[in-house]
Amino acid sequence: MKTWNSALLAGAALMLAACGGEKATGAPAAGAEAEPGAALEAVIAGEHRSPEEKARDQYRHPKETLDFFGIEPEMTVVEIWPGGGWYTQILAPYLKAGGGKLYAAGLSPVGANERVRKSIEDFDKTYVSRPELYGEIEVTVLGDGGGDIAPPGSADAVVTFRNVHNWLPRGVGEENFAKFYRALKPGGVLGVVDHRADGTDLPHDGSTGYVYTDDVIALAEAAGFDFEGASEVNANPADTKDHPFGVWTLPPSRRTSATRGLEDPNFDRAPYDAIGESDRMTLRFRKPLAADGALLE
Repeated sequence: MKTWNSALLAGAALMLAACGGEKATGAPAAGAEAEPGAALEAVIAGEHRSPEEKARDQYRHPKETLDFFGIEPEMTVVEIWPGGGWYTQILAPYLKAGGGKLYAAGLSPVGANERVRKSIEDFDKTYVSRPELYGEIEVTVLGDGGGDIAPPGSADAVVTFRNVHNWLPRGVGEENFAKFYRALKPGGVLGVVDHRADGTDLPHDGSTGYVYTDDVIALAEAAGFDFEGASEVNANPADTKDHPFGVWTLPPSRRTSATRGLEDPNFDRAPYDAIGESDRMTLRFRKPLAADGALLE
């Protein structure tokens, strides 16, 4: 693991403060050496993140999750379907300050509805057009009309947060995991977080938003990955997983109807808000070091 000097860390913190309009917190003391973990903490505490986004840290545990995946600031990382960019706000400045690179493999614009098109436009405006804060994010596509999510064999890590359940009903899980494998260097890491169906009799098709750990492991192993381990950092034992509108009943979606955008004013949200966000698996896989003809050291 590389050791960062205090000047680089302080510079990263000052950059976040300047872009956020206020003084950033969490910068190390001048003259002290710091590890990448301190740099990540400074980014997570940065004023470029809103209070609402930071409030979700208690459920998403960004530092612990990225540490478990082994993400370091000099890496080339591919973030899959970043959506509104909750994790992009953390990954992009962290990699920028460390000389790393972020690929954002987003939704396909091919045949996209208005909501998806607006999401793509908002991501470009918020992140891609602000290199002074987020670095030179390279946007690729995972979906119809997309090619490689990053140059083959170029990425140190591919990370995907709460996306696998979207792929199972569409039958594209195998195809997507194969693309992750292709993008990674031999020895590269695939990190997966998703809503966990384990311990229930929910369907295996992702229709409730919950997926089974064994099904995700099977997808990854079929693509050639080795399963390295799981973390309970994103577990929530209060999640009963038997909600009327699937996982989307819980925060942050907080759905009150089976139809998106149609709210039921008589629906009692209190017990679901009390649960908080979903119980989630956090899995780490690795592309074998000898993959693609690479020599073992």
